[in-house]
Amino acid sequence: MRESKLFCALPEYICTPDGMAIDKYDNLVLSCPNFAQDDMSGCVVKINKEGVVTKWFDVPVHPETGVARNMGIDFDENWNVYLCDNQGWSEKPELLFKGRVLKVEVDDAGHIFKTTVVAKNMEHPNGIRIKNGYMYVTQSYMHPAKREDGKLVSGVYRFKLDDAEIDVKNDLTDEHLFATFVTSDPNCQYGADGIAFDSKGDLYVGNFGDGEIYKLELDAEGNLKSNTPFAKNASQLQSTDGMIFDQDDNLYIADFSANAIAMVTPDGKVQRIAQSPDCTGLDGGLDQPGEPIVWNGRIIASCFDLVTGPDKVNTKHEMPATLAELPL
Repeated sequence: MRESKLFCALPEYICTPDGMAIDKYDNLVLSCPNFAQDDMSGCVVKINKEGVVTKWFDVPVHPETGVARNMGIDFDENWNVYLCDNQGWSEKPELLFKGRVLKVEVDDAGHIFKTTVVAKNMEHPNGIRIKNGYMYVTQSYMHPAKREDGKLVSGVYRFKLDDAEIDVKNDLTDEHLFATFVTSDPNCQYGADGIAFDSKGDLYVGNFGDGEIYKLELDAEGNLKSNTPFAKNASQLQSTDGMIFDQDDNLYIADFSANAIAMVTPDGKVQRIAQSPDCTGLDGGLDQPGEPIVWNGRIIASCFDLVTGPDKVNTKHEMPATLAELPL
């Protein structure tokens, strides 16, 4: 097992860190939905190699709710920022079905020139990856599509980079619904979450509640050829939150429920490579990791540190929020 250590403690204006990306200057860019405090809205920060954190911009709020809850993040080739604004994550009635996918055109100093609502009225937009002119977005809940057997349906949506104001229906009739998944575990009905492309252009999606990775093969036009189970080992991987590939197509996954990081090799073998007990994160522990990223020869993990329950190692939220690191 690899030993994690503290990469940095985050400023007090961050209470819940989540998705990550690397900018054109090789800074780590962190998306912070700040779910732990209702009066604290979402922001995006930049972090240099020494762990110095600088706020980049506050995410434009939803006009009805007055907050932003940005989770997944990615860049297009022009370095515009795309964010999953997961308004309904808390499941508060007034926030349900107000999720958005945002395109933010912003300069290096954090001045926002334009914000485009790519998609709106989503139930639970979570992770995002951009490839060949499209964005692929996981939606962890699709309650209107729930099956007769009661099992949860979730999915991946595909939008063009220049799409705007798409009204998502959150059911199986959505023309932008690219792939669907069913979560079988009755104790953790939470679906599509982590999402990543490998070097061959195949798309991988984690079904959170089942702790299972699916492989989606795309044709030359980006259409879905197949959607098949790829990797699962309950003893090594309990849940599948954010995930990322390294240059050798090893897949690193945040095991949110188990306070762990797992690695899946290209042949589908699953191995837990690091794990922490319940902790504050300040000791370098994995304090409910939400997403890993490979950066400068190491793995950085954001510590979400918020959700509790019988299937979670985490027992409470603490400040300051933290990022952990592991050797690659």
